[in-house]
Amino acid sequence: MKPSKMRNKMIYRATFHTRSKQLGSALSKDLHKKYGKRSIRVNEGDSVKIVRGEFKGVDGKIGKVSPQKNSVTIEGIKKEKTKGEKFDVYIHTSNLLVTSLNTENKWRMAKLEGKDPKKVPKKIPVKEESDEVAKETKEKSKETKQVTKETKEVVKIQKKEDES
Repeated sequence: MKPSKMRNKMIYRATFHTRSKQLGSALSKDLHKKYGKRSIRVNEGDSVKIVRGEFKGVDGKIGKVSPQKNSVTIEGIKKEKTKGEKFDVYIHTSNLLVTSLNTENKWRMAKLEGKDPKKVPKKIPVKEESDEVAKETKEKSKETKQVTKETKEVVKIQKKEDES
């Protein structure tokens, strides 16, 4: 069997785990110097630039990653059907250049920087805004409980008046 045919079989019959590893894209020169790596697996939220194809030169953020198609969708890039509907365009990861990374995944960043990802704290620090929102929701729930208690008392008083 020809080597190219074997390679194609390996690519298209790959397990989900292997397909996920194939979703790599080149890093920009700045990121290459910073991390000392040439490529990285793309994730949602990474900013990329399209290097080849119909949308060459377009910048955007990755919206959806599809291991089945070995490609990603980029926010803002859509095609239009003849009936007027718009749909996402899937672009192969080899045609992308990663310009900035989504730093929310601490394990990924530790791995990229060459640190031991097992020693990274598992809990993500909570933002102050979310603490304020949580306090507001607690206050609102207390208010609603008070209102329900008052309405129950009013209903009891009305029942007593109706009976007498």
